[in-house]
Amino acid sequence: MAVVHREALRVLRPVLEEAHLDAYSDGPWPPEVLPSYQRALSLAREAVADGTRARRSDPGMGIDIDVRDDEQFAVLSALLPYTIHAEGRRGSEQVFGAGDSGTSLWFVVTREQEAQLLSRLEAQRIASTALAVLPAKGRRAGALRRPG
Repeated sequence: MAVVHREALRVLRPVLEEAHLDAYSDGPWPPEVLPSYQRALSLAREAVADGTRARRSDPGMGIDIDVRDDEQFAVLSALLPYTIHAEGRRGSEQVFGAGDSGTSLWFVVTREQEAQLLSRLEAQRIASTALAVLPAKGRRAGALRRPG
C-alpha cells in the first residue's frame, strides 16, 4: 500500500509547512528507496554541519524535510511507506503521521482533499475502502485500512 502513503502525501503537500522523518525501518529498505535513504542521512549530516541540528542527535532520527524542495519531498515520499516514523505539520497542527514500517498511516484532509485523494487512488485501481474515514473538527481524518 505504498501508493496510498504517497498519494496522501501528494494531496497534503500544498498545506504542509514542515515534515520530519526517521531514517529507520523495521526491515531492510527496499532496493528502490536506498538512494533516498542515503540522501536522508546526508540531509541530517548537512544540518549538523550548518548548525541547525545538534551533533549529538541520533543521525537517523527526526530528520527535517523541506517539503517545498522537490528533491527533499521525493526523499520523504520514497521512505514514508517504510519508516518507523514520519510526521507533517501545518503550523502547530499535525496533519499526517506514518510509522511502524508501513503498517500505520493517518492524515487530516479537507473534503476537497479527500475527493482529490480518492480520485488519485481510483486512478491507481485502489478502492476507497482501503481508507477508513473519520469526522474530525470540520475536516476528514483518514487512516489506512489493512485487509483483514
